[in-house]
Amino acid sequence: MARNVFFSFHYRNDFWRTQQVRNIGALDGQKLYTPNEWEEVKKKGSAAIEKWIDGSLVGKSCLVVLVGSETASRPWVVKEIIKGWNAGKGVVAIRINKLLDANGNSSTAGANPLDQVALKNGTVSLSSYAQLITPVGADSKAVYASIQANIEQWIEDAIAIRNNYKP
Repeated sequence: MARNVFFSFHYRNDFWRTQQVRNIGALDGQKLYTPNEWEEVKKKGSAAIEKWIDGSLVGKSCLVVLVGSETASRPWVVKEIIKGWNAGKGVVAIRINKLLDANGNSSTAGANPLDQVALKNGTVSLSSYAQLITPVGADSKAVYASIQANIEQWIEDAIAIRNNYKP
């Protein structure tokens, strides 16, 4: 049975890459808004975005952060990570920068967004617990194959890490 996950990512830069991961078919994720739908939610302000995040996390077992070149600098991604972790969800970050975008381009590897989340009264970062996975492969096809072969286990590992976490 496929895990039900929440995908967190930088919409403008990585939507195309994110669709590739979703198309692997091993996971059930929240509905991804079209660019127009996402703009409508953003126009309604922060409260509407928070409500969407909260609603989308319901029933999910893991938050999967799909990491591109600028993901770590996106405030809503960091907020999603915090909300997911605090709700007891597994959290795993997976680099997708080598997957090709709509124009056939890869991008550079970005910073680890898990470093942006502090635990234990700010004494340790989430990256000390949750994993940032760099899929193996020199090109987009190999990276896709690595994600396809391993994403289910990475998610199971993230859930186990969260379940065993002691604050």
